[in-house]
Amino acid sequence: MAGDALSRDAAGAAAEANTDGGSAAPRWTRRRVRRLASWAVLALGGLITALLLMLLIACFINDRTIENSRGTAVAEVVDTSLTRTAVRFNTESGRVFNPPGGVLYPSRLKEGQLVRVEYDEDNPDLVRVEGRDVTVALLPVFSAVAVLWAVLLPVFWLLRRAAARAGEPARI
Repeated sequence: MAGDALSRDAAGAAAEANTDGGSAAPRWTRRRVRRLASWAVLALGGLITALLLMLLIACFINDRTIENSRGTAVAEVVDTSLTRTAVRFNTESGRVFNPPGGVLYPSRLKEGQLVRVEYDEDNPDLVRVEGRDVTVALLPVFSAVAVLWAVLLPVFWLLRRAAARAGEPARI
């Protein structure tokens, strides 16, 4: 009888063995999947937070670039859409520009409106509405980060709790 139990255990181990080197194949249990999913939720939150912070850094760099060689002009808002606000303006040298990326910080602009803009004289495609800078982007970015973590942290907690209830201790 002891020999039968031993042979069943050996047969079970042989069935689980991997042909690459005899090690047991990983078992994808529900608790393991939940634990990995919880860490994936945190990784996703960290990635999105990092992208939003890089957006603020990019705004700061654009503002600093404009400040280093600033030109000013009156621009006409040509088109407003969800993705960009197009403007057309004349530089001090008389050239007409319609930046392909639109204007920075375009909130509350309407088509046909005339606005004062500041642009980089070395690269007139980099243009922002006069008087607006990176501080305009702070509230939307930090609000997005707060909402993101307000959603992701409870999801993380629920996944970890479900994994712990399934028999695996929650390790953070």
